[in-house]
Amino acid sequence: MGTQRSKPSCTIVAIFLAFCCFVSSSKAKLESLQHAPKADGSLSFLVVGDWGRKGAYNQSLVAFQMGVIGEKLDVDFVISTGDNFYDNGLTGVFDPSFEESFTKIYTAPSLQKKWYNVLGNHDYRGNAKAQISHVLRYRDNRWVCFRSYTLNSENVDFFFVDTTPYVDKYFIEDKGHNYDWRGILPRKRYTSNLLKDVDLALRQSTATWKVVIGHHTIKNIGHHGDTQELLIHFLPLLKANNVDLYMNGHDHCLEHISSLDSSVQFLTSGGGSKAWRGDTKQSEGDEMKFYYDGQGFMSVHISQTQLRISFFDVFGNAIHKWNTCKFDSSDM
Repeated sequence: MGTQRSKPSCTIVAIFLAFCCFVSSSKAKLESLQHAPKADGSLSFLVVGDWGRKGAYNQSLVAFQMGVIGEKLDVDFVISTGDNFYDNGLTGVFDPSFEESFTKIYTAPSLQKKWYNVLGNHDYRGNAKAQISHVLRYRDNRWVCFRSYTLNSENVDFFFVDTTPYVDKYFIEDKGHNYDWRGILPRKRYTSNLLKDVDLALRQSTATWKVVIGHHTIKNIGHHGDTQELLIHFLPLLKANNVDLYMNGHDHCLEHISSLDSSVQFLTSGGGSKAWRGDTKQSEGDEMKFYYDGQGFMSVHISQTQLRISFFDVFGNAIHKWNTCKFDSSDM
């Protein structure tokens, strides 16, 4: 009798658990991480994107120069702006491409630090869940990747955002590509929740500096141009919350655009391997400070009052520098 009476309750529990799985699969939740700065409160890091080609298209040369600059700057970590594995992401957590494009390429002592990654559209063409799996962290403990998350380092808050699900064309244009939308559908719910979570995290931040990282461009004169969906959904959040830097990849170039009506600097670091020469569009409405249609990467140094960025080409030459300051009003 007792066993018979338990069947309906078991059924209800099963239905409830299935419902919870459905809801959680489409709800965006931001993981929260910490990374301690240096003893003086400063932080240095490199930024590279669109790199994973098993060393080809000068990926190995860019990696070598990253190691050299990383040692000079004593970097604390590396940020990847996505498209980590070409052309179609990883096939699974044991795909040898992980070692062939990452572990065996970025071998310099200075690069044996945490790598904070976001997913790009090419990563979604493979097994996207593999890249956010804890298994990869066991294969190489440098690897850190979630769909979206925050990283605090005292004076700086970083916001890593999963931008691919916002771009309409990946859902309406096939072109022979298959995308791994597990955990994303229903899309509208996922993108709406993520937008709210990012907005809340930005508003709650009390850090001196706010840095947002996504794969796709917001402002850009390269091959892809502006990403209209991000102009609509994310640009107002960046401006309203006084974000200092938006860093992205997607376009295979190095670029710096300065907003004329806000504090936001738009920085593209997508030159980790294959680059696109001579493919540019007109700049409208903002100040174009720098554009380089070649391979390379970026460095950032942040202290309590100063922020410095530098772009480097594949030979390790510093080809663009920019800095800004903030002062505590209580010190004035």
